[in-house]
Amino acid sequence: MTDFFLIKAFFFVFGAMIGSFLNVLIYRIPRELDFVRPRSACPGCGKLIYWYENVPILGYLFLRGKCSKCHWKIPLRYPFVEVVTGVASLLLMPSSLSSESLAFYAFYFSIFSCFLVHFIVDLEFKILPNVINLYLLATFLVYAILFSSPLFWGAGLLAGFGGPFLVSRGFKALRGEEGLGMGDVKLWGVLGIHFGVVGIIHNIFLSCMLGSVVGIALIALKITNRKTQIPFGPFILVVAFFQIFFKEDFSRIMESLFHLGV
Repeated sequence: MTDFFLIKAFFFVFGAMIGSFLNVLIYRIPRELDFVRPRSACPGCGKLIYWYENVPILGYLFLRGKCSKCHWKIPLRYPFVEVVTGVASLLLMPSSLSSESLAFYAFYFSIFSCFLVHFIVDLEFKILPNVINLYLLATFLVYAILFSSPLFWGAGLLAGFGGPFLVSRGFKALRGEEGLGMGDVKLWGVLGIHFGVVGIIHNIFLSCMLGSVVGIALIALKITNRKTQIPFGPFILVVAFFQIFFKEDFSRIMESLFHLGV
């Protein structure tokens, strides 16, 4: 019992530590800063952050949400990301520890982490960083080579990238403006490797529908207007999240709607 508790504690702490690193990525990648060096510093005054101030979750509580020097208010996003990744790591913890189960844990936890970075960065900066898409590409490609046929993932890649790319270029030719960002197109292409043709079509359909519903609601509530640019990546990621982490439930829903398997 004690050993099991310690293992669960380890996975939570490990996840929170990864969350701390994700916060670095979320802050630095959109600003085109090196995410390895230099050491973390306060964005308000530039003071270097001591190691004990940088302990996931506890550091925020210790500092009471403010820089110890200039009292710059630390965004709640920092502890939020650390808690979420800690909980995700705990939930994805394998029931038995083996090289195979840990490999699957690493796969799914890394996918979740990339989705979280993409989600927050796109909401704040309206971009889906290439470096995250490339990491997802490499991860999904290795998995696909091991567990699916070249026809499955190759056709999924082509459908995920090619279809949205042609629609995007056509919209620009007709309207003279971007209808879909290339980051979204690349993300769909990457997801197509894992989902295949049918799965990526489901994602495109549902993310567009979700985006439309949310967009109409925001306009109706006068939070935005028709000219406001709403990042589309989060809708793709929400649907993909359910496709990957709630696969059986998602398949049943899609089968009831379209009489198709995912």
